[in-house]
Amino acid sequence: MKFIIFGLGNFGASLAIKLTDQGHEVIGIDKKLERVNIYKEQVSHTICMDSTDEYTMEGLPLRDTDIFIVAIGEDQGASIMTTAILKNLKAKRIIARAITPLQENVLQAMGVSEIVYPEKESAERWSKKLCLKKVINSFEISGDFSIVEAEVPANFIGQKLEDLNLIRNHNVVILTTIKEKAEKNLLGQEKLTRKVQGVARPETMLEKGDKIVLYGANRDIDKVLGM
Repeated sequence: MKFIIFGLGNFGASLAIKLTDQGHEVIGIDKKLERVNIYKEQVSHTICMDSTDEYTMEGLPLRDTDIFIVAIGEDQGASIMTTAILKNLKAKRIIARAITPLQENVLQAMGVSEIVYPEKESAERWSKKLCLKKVINSFEISGDFSIVEAEVPANFIGQKLEDLNLIRNHNVVILTTIKEKAEKNLLGQEKLTRKVQGVARPETMLEKGDKIVLYGANRDIDKVLGM
């Protein structure tokens, strides 16, 4: 996959390095030349530029990039402006960093549904989330094993866990399911609230819109979610 990451602070740089190490093509962008120089040997490509300049942004390989990550943390105004420009340039998928609840509300009002909170979430967690198919969230147990939250594969909908028998067939355990309900925030934008359904049982039925929390080896989880 191809990524463009704006902001090479602690979080942005760590994520750029991890994604590069996993074999992805990454362009890391920062307006500070010293940061660009520090990471130029560890990230696929690094560019020194002002991401709040729309004319300059138009020169990036926007159509060929799969995911854009706005990891700018020091300047919330620059973060919001960069996100707005990406929206205007019709970027495919935008993930934006939020520092404050107000910034989160502004991003949601702009139509950004994927928001990262680096003070609470690690670059390791997000690199796995971006690379494993359909993963919404993850927690690494070791280098090879994880607990992940993901969308229910389409062919699992309407089936009971006992019928799927993922432990025997794929060596993966579904720990619980999560249901979501849309509610409006202070700006009138819809926001999903989540309710964990407790420990999954053999008779648990998987329904459309459910999220599942799985445990297993990364390769086995990837196979299950790719079904």
